[in-house]
Amino acid sequence: MFFRNLTLFRFPKSTSKSLAELDGLLDDHRLRPCGPIELATRGFVSPYGRDSDELTHRAGKFTLLAIGSEDKLLPSSVIGEALAVKIAEITDKEARRIGARERKRLKEEVMTDLLPRAFVRPSRVFAYLDEAQGWMVIDTASRKLAEEAVTQLREALGRFPATPMAPADSPRTLMTDWLVGGKLPQGLSWGDECELRDPAEAGAVVRCRRQDLESDEVREHLKSGKQVFQLGLELDGRMAFVLGEDLTIRKFRFLDIVLDEIGEDAAESARAELDARFALMTLETRRLLEKLDEWFGLPRPDERDQER
Repeated sequence: MFFRNLTLFRFPKSTSKSLAELDGLLDDHRLRPCGPIELATRGFVSPYGRDSDELTHRAGKFTLLAIGSEDKLLPSSVIGEALAVKIAEITDKEARRIGARERKRLKEEVMTDLLPRAFVRPSRVFAYLDEAQGWMVIDTASRKLAEEAVTQLREALGRFPATPMAPADSPRTLMTDWLVGGKLPQGLSWGDECELRDPAEAGAVVRCRRQDLESDEVREHLKSGKQVFQLGLELDGRMAFVLGEDLTIRKFRFLDIVLDEIGEDAAESARAELDARFALMTLETRRLLEKLDEWFGLPRPDERDQER
């Protein structure tokens, strides 16, 4: 398993004390089945799959987690149709108008009736903790899903002061400067896609894919005042990704030189393969995170600063 998207949070050194008891704390917050009249449930599941009860996978100072979800599928159109039928029955029988308050109550009754029969959609989001460097890395590009994962961990630990990235230097400005000047930090090389936007509200958006980023066409857009909101890059010929102006990393993938380093023994069992891939992914990703810190200034938070 390799992450395809990276949303990043950082936590202070003091959190390591709570992480030492992580396995026991997560056990009380396992995912449970969605109840008859519940819309959704959240909780931790095994990163090894359904056949395992283990809730973490460790490799040195790295810990892999999986946050599971069960969501009832109850489309608004289905609720609306059932509500319309119920209102029509009352109107025909009692010959009176349904007010807003009663309509709200009837809608709740309809949902209570429909929920036990709704389909359940299971899903899970992987994340890992880098205890040594204070990173929480979540395999999603959705800020909402990432925040939910942090919330689940916070509920399990009782306290988890993780914060999203707060770069000292604007990623949008720096990436625009890179593209305008045609010069990248050491180790980086151009990918083949970018997203340029006019920073004005409702401004123009240009998305380039399979494009030479140093072409005259791209430079013309930059000259007109557009800025870089997403930029395709490669690092040290080992990984490729699209970096967003919010430091969310999309389309993250390792190149062949890295994949060739996975030994043949990793295929002997699912557990051995997970161990090999997780160890490789975390060490290589740490290389990228260190570079992000170097380029944009992402210091590890001090809990004393957060309490002020």
